[in-house]
Amino acid sequence: MTAQLDLHGLPDLPDRRPLYGCMGLGGTWDTAPYTAADIAHAEAAVEAALAIGITAFDHADIYRKGKAESVFGELLARDPDLRGRVVLQTKCGIRQADGEYPGMYDLRGPTILRRVEESLTRLRTDVLDVLLLHRPDPLAGPEEIAEALTSLHRQGLVRHFGVSNMSAAQIASLQAHLDVPLVANQLEMSLASRDWVEAGVLLNTSAATENGFPHGTVEYCRANGVRIQAWGALAQGRFTGADADGSPTARLVADLAKRKGTTPETILLWWLQRHPARIAPVIGTSRPERILACRDAVGRECELTHEEWYELWVTARGVPLP
Repeated sequence: MTAQLDLHGLPDLPDRRPLYGCMGLGGTWDTAPYTAADIAHAEAAVEAALAIGITAFDHADIYRKGKAESVFGELLARDPDLRGRVVLQTKCGIRQADGEYPGMYDLRGPTILRRVEESLTRLRTDVLDVLLLHRPDPLAGPEEIAEALTSLHRQGLVRHFGVSNMSAAQIASLQAHLDVPLVANQLEMSLASRDWVEAGVLLNTSAATENGFPHGTVEYCRANGVRIQAWGALAQGRFTGADADGSPTARLVADLAKRKGTTPETILLWWLQRHPARIAPVIGTSRPERILACRDAVGRECELTHEEWYELWVTARGVPLP
């Protein structure tokens, strides 16, 4: 399967089809060098993702202190044909604590340019298909950010841009200064992290004050062609497999999987994909068996009924809808 650009010039970013999140690749979260075993571990995960039809791979410059990108670059170097089969997406904008400075966000223009060059080097490619801004930086003006992104686009270093963890207002503010469209917004979304869907029904209730999700963000993305990606889609195994917590939600997920002839992982992903916002889940596990368990979320249409979708939601909430 080859990653292609569609007729509108947008990459083959998943439209409900999952991405593979590479945060778990590259060994430890420190500066220790990655090993041959880490490369083999990454290769097994990537092969499992490709085997079930996933062609988009999500990175960030901070994952494993850059080693997630580096081990993926090793795989690209070993297989010259692989680059043409995948969509490469990475993020920049988070600066981790280093002993001298605290953790912070940094979307200053020169920082964006430098981080992209570093990611290209680690990934051993001459172009990124998609660059996401990882977190908002309150000190970086949209004009400065847009200037840096425009420069990267004109140099042919990045084909498309998006954001992560941003509200409708933040996206609109940046887009007003940018000629190329923002194509994606990556947000935490799962059956465990439901603020994004709760916000739409808690309006005009006392519970709304406890929901911090920026109201209207999902609707803005749908209306403006910004594809929504869900990080944390499998809820860190809370409802599935050996890591399931034994809750009523985990039991319902297992029961629905049995009835549908699929896996609990697929039920969780279908719950996201069933939403009309056409959410593309990001699968973050590095265990090949769990990646393979997501096969039906790639190869089968969502089979959850309206009633089953709500049953999962209400069970996970633990209290009735308002």
